[in-house]
Amino acid sequence: MTKFRPCIDLHDGKVKQIVGSSLSDSGKGLKTNFETDRSSAWFAELYKKDGIKGGHIIMLGKGNEDAAKEALAAYPGGLQVGGGINAGNAKEYIDAGASHVIVTSWIFPDGKLDRERLAELVKAIGKERLVLDLSCKRTNAPNEAPAWNIATNRWQTLIDVQITEATLKDLAQSCDEFLIHAADVEGKQQGMDDELIRFLAAHSPIPATYAGGAKSLEDLVHVKEISGGRIDLTIGSALDLFGGKGVKYDDCVKFNQA
Repeated sequence: MTKFRPCIDLHDGKVKQIVGSSLSDSGKGLKTNFETDRSSAWFAELYKKDGIKGGHIIMLGKGNEDAAKEALAAYPGGLQVGGGINAGNAKEYIDAGASHVIVTSWIFPDGKLDRERLAELVKAIGKERLVLDLSCKRTNAPNEAPAWNIATNRWQTLIDVQITEATLKDLAQSCDEFLIHAADVEGKQQGMDDELIRFLAAHSPIPATYAGGAKSLEDLVHVKEISGGRIDLTIGSALDLFGGKGVKYDDCVKFNQA
């Protein structure tokens, strides 16, 4: 059944909400919806108190490792972590308290799936501890059927791998869940990619969480309806917890409890 999944997005060691399409290596043009002096652990402790599991910590660039581990220590087994994860450091984050690690860019070097790297990850932590982030951007023309290509490197690099039924079935053999940000609408609070949600509900053989564009509690109900309860939803910038005005965190907790 569809559930609200929380998030802790980290940039320069601080909890922020960022417009996903504005991320770049140079930092120029970065659009930040929210920034707080509250620690990552504060948010993790809140999620733990309310019994909200399966949220994700995303490290957007370097300098976020300590903040991520502080959150994991505050809620052992309750949060996933991603951003710069590879076979060499994945177990380090599991040992620090992550239920799962989230990986994208490292298994797609040069824009193609590296099956040896994927196998290394599975060997290091086990399939049941791995979430593959298949965050994507639309690549179809306005009058064409919907198509999405995976975006790596903090959503800056569009690669040739598309989100198709075959891709989902293939990768599901090596992981426990998918996390999919619709990078085109991430952080904009201007509506979700309903076609992507429906596609994931129809074709993902494992649990999947969608993020991007949610702006109201009604969006949680909407995702439940159009996905048949198969897709979970992350709400970030619209949440009052992150300075948003569209959704009350307490209402999301009640939605999960119901």
